Amino acid sequence: MKHIFKKGTNPDLPVLLLLHGTGGNENDLLPLAEMLAPEASVLGVRGNVSENGMPRFFRRLAEGVFDEPDLIARTHELNAFLDAAAEEYGFDRRKIIAVGYSNGANIAASLLFHDAQSLQGAILHHAMVPLRSIELPELAGIPVFMGSGTNDPIIPRAESEELGTLLADAGADVQMHWENSGHQLTATEVQAAAAWYAAKIR
Repeated sequence: MKHIFKKGTNPDLPVLLLLHGTGGNENDLLPLAEMLAPEASVLGVRGNVSENGMPRFFRRLAEGVFDEPDLIARTHELNAFLDAAAEEYGFDRRKIIAVGYSNGANIAASLLFHDAQSLQGAILHHAMVPLRSIELPELAGIPVFMGSGTNDPIIPRAESEELGTLLADAGADVQMHWENSGHQLTATEVQAAAAWYAAKIR
């Protein structure tokens, strides 16, 4: 997968896995990583699917309607890529915090839905329920920050709440953060994620 890796100055911190939204790339979320943990190593990944020239992490049939077989296959592809990247760059595979926005947050959630060992934790900005057809693994204590907009035209509030409930019921330590905004990522939401990171991860 096309990606960038930036080695941090503090090897004890988890690697931040940056997963962009539709039409983004591996550099999009670098400013978020700088706000969360400027000393951490960063792995920015570009989705392998193209939708009208816009990179995505998996196909969709319509807005909010995922191509589930492709989502499952791409989730396994990303998980295998993380195994290879950990070996190539010499970081601890068990210490990865995903930072995803929209489509990137959806595949980060799908990693958790499929494999409890895939991530140490996750920051999900404006995520949907990736799948309803599988039973979640035991996610005991895995910290998850969810940022959502009360007026998001793409993701109804009930959808965000359902994802949070599914993760929590599987044992994850979920913190929900609501912005009085739409689908865009706001500065205050990023600041809330940074405060969560400082409390839960560092």
